[in-house]
Amino acid sequence: MTQQKLSETVQAAAGLQEAAGPVAPTPAALSALRPLGLGRVRLGEEGLLGRWRRRNAEDTLPHCVDNLHGSGNIGNLRTAAGESEGEFAGMWFADSDVHKTLEAAAWQLAASPEDAGLRSFVDDTTALLARAQQADGYLNSYFTVVAPQDRWAKPDWSHELYCAGHLIQAAVAAGRTGASDALVTLARRFADLLVERFGPDGVEEVCGHPEIETALAELYRLTGHRPYLDLARRFLDLRGRGLLGHGRFGPRYYQDHQPVREVREVTGHAVRQLYLLAGMVDVAVETGDLSLLNAAERLWEDAVHRRTYVTGAHGSRHRDEAYGDPYELPPDRAYGETCAAIASFQWNWRLLLATGRARYADEMERVLYNAFAAAVSSDGRHFFYSNPLQVRTGHASAGEEAAARRLPWYSCACCPPNIARLMASLPGYLATADDDGLWIHLYGDASFDAPGGRRVEMRTAYPWQGRIELEIAEAGTGQPWTLALRVPGWCDAYTVSIGGEPVRAAARDGYVRLTRAWTPGTTVVLDLGMPVRQVTAHPRVDAARGCVALARGPLVYCLEQADLPHGTVLEDVRLDPGAPVTPDHREDLPDIPVVLTATGLVADAGGSLYTAGARRERTGTPLTLTAVPYFLWGNRSEGPMRVWIPVAATG
Repeated sequence: MTQQKLSETVQAAAGLQEAAGPVAPTPAALSALRPLGLGRVRLGEEGLLGRWRRRNAEDTLPHCVDNLHGSGNIGNLRTAAGESEGEFAGMWFADSDVHKTLEAAAWQLAASPEDAGLRSFVDDTTALLARAQQADGYLNSYFTVVAPQDRWAKPDWSHELYCAGHLIQAAVAAGRTGASDALVTLARRFADLLVERFGPDGVEEVCGHPEIETALAELYRLTGHRPYLDLARRFLDLRGRGLLGHGRFGPRYYQDHQPVREVREVTGHAVRQLYLLAGMVDVAVETGDLSLLNAAERLWEDAVHRRTYVTGAHGSRHRDEAYGDPYELPPDRAYGETCAAIASFQWNWRLLLATGRARYADEMERVLYNAFAAAVSSDGRHFFYSNPLQVRTGHASAGEEAAARRLPWYSCACCPPNIARLMASLPGYLATADDDGLWIHLYGDASFDAPGGRRVEMRTAYPWQGRIELEIAEAGTGQPWTLALRVPGWCDAYTVSIGGEPVRAAARDGYVRLTRAWTPGTTVVLDLGMPVRQVTAHPRVDAARGCVALARGPLVYCLEQADLPHGTVLEDVRLDPGAPVTPDHREDLPDIPVVLTATGLVADAGGSLYTAGARRERTGTPLTLTAVPYFLWGNRSEGPMRVWIPVAATG
């Protein structure tokens, strides 16, 4: 394909998709919902989501670019291009961090086309990648500079296809936003090499770190070139044959122990599992393969109902960054990798589009406001790799991944660029639309331009308050259409009014559907009740037995040492189960609109480590407890924290 023809193809696809976001099912796909184009959703800068995205643009994304230069990622590519000499820096998959940051920059340029710094980063890095790319299309600095003899030789650990996948996803973002045709060109050269090597008559092989599957599906969606989708499906069909060998942790670690359509439980490395599941959904809807979609939904049941933390985090084992046994969810040893939260969010979005089921939007919300948001500091330049639900008094951090404080960068820096790309593309995840109406799945200050000349303005202090106000700014042709609003699964009571008049509107399958011939200026108010909830874990979650977690709306709360009297040990604090827990505001915490106030007791922790018979705790003076949103912990000072709070014994 000539460069001119390629550019025309990409531009035509981008025009049809109106700057589509990260997931853009084709018209023929078996998707229940269709996402709004990225440019059709604008986040208000006063809302929490809008402030997060602005922080990402002003702080996180430039911070990632700086560290790619400072940590040697860009230098590796210069060496691969023959422009410098020196030792390879960082992990062997360091290129993937460049690609993720490129993707973030492309999404951000859709909203900030005047940003000369980002434009220069995209253009300069794309040109460097082109110079580092080999004649046959291969592009990987580690296997070009350090181990050319091992190219394609070690699929279990090489991450070659993983890096290729992130390059392709960066190219998809660049193609959909118009950020760089050149990036699409070089990514397609690599993708064509993959089709030649691994296609129908090629090598039977899969990657030890899934990611390429969803990337190839999106490249197909961008270009319409069917071999990319066919290769994604081939990789899924080959998985489960033991092609990757046993390895250090066994084939379950790679999800290579059983064919993907037959697996009954999530296993192994959590990020790999979740990326694989996202690819399964993409291929399922584009090929009409319901067996793949059914398998993904079956595995969702296992993951969410037996192996996911109350914050939405995935992965309970540090040793292999993996899922544990059913109900193995230790709060203090939680791994909860940030990249797993991001992968869960992306997977649930694909399931939501495929099925229209509100439970997937509920899970996206839980992950976004808790497991994901906690990973970023208030300044946008420090990050958690792992996200425990408890840090003990006297905790000794065993390394970068054993979180006691957020760090500015990591030797394995997969998480910060991943955070940047999700936040840069966040508007693409809020709503879907079709000829019949507009569906709003995530709430925040925003405006939506739906097809047919419909525009809706949304104003809310969510997640701090449950009142969501919407105005029909433009009504379209005057024909009836539906405004569908999600009622979260945690919400037991809500009210709806239109034009100031209460209406009876029962939620069906998690959504209130309001259908009428709307007129401009009409207001709709959805008011979600937000009482404090005391959440208990399943009895088989031994590590949380006798404890409760406090939640309000979509937010999970925690206790921090910073809010306890001097000398009080967090592990000795108990919650008084008979006293109310109330929303409150503290003048000394201006950045936290809603804290929770509860009554606690301090247990006498004296005595030997073990005692014959039942140990009866003696409680001391009651104290007032302040719980803060989990996503904000660790921003004031280092110290102990816990989500699961022991309940004082009664009687």
